[in-house]
Amino acid sequence: MSEWFNGTLFMEHPWPEAERWLLVAVLGLEMVMGVVGNCLVLLVKVLCRGRFSCRYWLPFISLTLSDLGCSLLIISGSLLAMLTGGQRSPWCEVVSLLKFAFITSSIGSIAILCVQRLIGVASSRSALFVVMVTACLTSWGTGVVFGSVPVVYAWIRYDPAEMLCAVFWESSYSDMFVYVLCAFSICIFPPFLLIFFCSLLSAASCHRSRNSDDEADLSAVTPLLVSSYLLCYTPFAVSELILLGRMDLSPAPDWLRTLSSVMSYLDCGLNPLIYCSHQEFREAGMALLWTNRKPPSEPVLTAITKRHL
Repeated sequence: MSEWFNGTLFMEHPWPEAERWLLVAVLGLEMVMGVVGNCLVLLVKVLCRGRFSCRYWLPFISLTLSDLGCSLLIISGSLLAMLTGGQRSPWCEVVSLLKFAFITSSIGSIAILCVQRLIGVASSRSALFVVMVTACLTSWGTGVVFGSVPVVYAWIRYDPAEMLCAVFWESSYSDMFVYVLCAFSICIFPPFLLIFFCSLLSAASCHRSRNSDDEADLSAVTPLLVSSYLLCYTPFAVSELILLGRMDLSPAPDWLRTLSSVMSYLDCGLNPLIYCSHQEFREAGMALLWTNRKPPSEPVLTAITKRHL
């Protein structure tokens, strides 16, 4: 049973008390990891750019901003919803819109990174770089557009299983099928195919010729970013595929929808740890946090004073 009160959907006993507080603890940890980690990553990327090699800064900045936005707005929204029992309008609709925008911007940023890494330094110059910027902005824009459609048609409801406002289908299977198919075919499948084929080609070229400059660049963590994203968003993709296969419009099981939210939030906190697996980036971060203030080991002549007798 559920009821609306002042724009908030409250569920009767959606979670047992022990499970609710366990989820609160998990969400709180993921939020701290995402906010602190991505803020530090941005500081290192901006203030310490000369201390490590990063030829493809555009997708890295876009991905970090997406992870930080998700941690600040979406995870905190889910945490607050778990503590209060729901989300109020219009924040309910805003969260639903932004979540899809962050999902598409993340996979778009990783796809652009894979393409740039395959093409090489030429992708960060002149006309090709304009194409990369356009593709990056498009990944954000399409996410906002497709995230706005359920808001416009009032398909948004608070889902206690997902711990945030999500799309609920109540009347038309055809509307749901068209929307999900268009959203995935435009926002998800093209970047996924780019990631897949570029990763295969990059792996093949690495076996043929190993370049020390490529290994020293921050883009060397790309395979880990790809693996983390695919692992964390697999429950989300599976839940959507289950929805497509059910003619009665019933959603995926509650446990799977909860797992999809927890895992997608985890990706935002894992990416900063993946960046820190790169030695030069890690050293730049350590230098930023713990500046060496030791006095010089030898005296330094700074000035000469001339005395007149």
